[in-house]
Amino acid sequence: MKASDVKKELQSVANPEKALLLQGFFKTGEGEYGEGDLFLGITVPQQRVIAKTYKELSLAEIETLLYEPYHECRLTALIILVNRFKKTKKEEDRKEIVDFYLRNTAYINNWDLVDSSACYILGEYLLNKDRTLIYHLAESDSMWEQRIAVLTTFTFIRNDDFADNLLLAEKLLNHKHDLMHKAIGWMLREVGKRNKSVLVDFLMQYSTQMPRTMLRYAIEKFPEEERQYFLKRK
Repeated sequence: MKASDVKKELQSVANPEKALLLQGFFKTGEGEYGEGDLFLGITVPQQRVIAKTYKELSLAEIETLLYEPYHECRLTALIILVNRFKKTKKEEDRKEIVDFYLRNTAYINNWDLVDSSACYILGEYLLNKDRTLIYHLAESDSMWEQRIAVLTTFTFIRNDDFADNLLLAEKLLNHKHDLMHKAIGWMLREVGKRNKSVLVDFLMQYSTQMPRTMLRYAIEKFPEEERQYFLKRK
């Protein structure tokens, strides 16, 4: 199995009209967050089917696929990698996948690529380990590595472990980019689904400092009266 085989199969189901729509949706214009990204116009379900066919693709070939300029090649590579990690039981093999992931963060360079992989690989791996790594990622100059740090905590949240998420939210509270506001707000909302009082305590301390997008995402599931309280709070 070769990365070139995966690419050919992806190209065989390419849809140029959909590709144009995706290039707009993922902000690929000059100066936008996805500047220069290329699309084939393939749905995620289609990519998942193809990924299953190539589940035995070696890490070297996954890496080659991850280097491709087409967005769907990179996402398919990550889907294969996530599926591999889920089935891997040996600690040394899991660590090899994690090291591979961290070595290639430069190619995990759009929000869907991060969101489809970070919690399923790093989150699962770090669940019962030291988590210093995510704080290093949060201090990166790369917004995508910062988003990886935040999305990694999704796994912790699902296990009723909120501390790292709240610390990262505080650390990145004044981030300049809307995509990070959305990611942090989304994860705070997930905290609230598990334990509303934890989220309310955080909001009582920081809601007046939070970017509006972050706040709106965090309180999206609140009753309207509570939403308005936090939105109007001075």
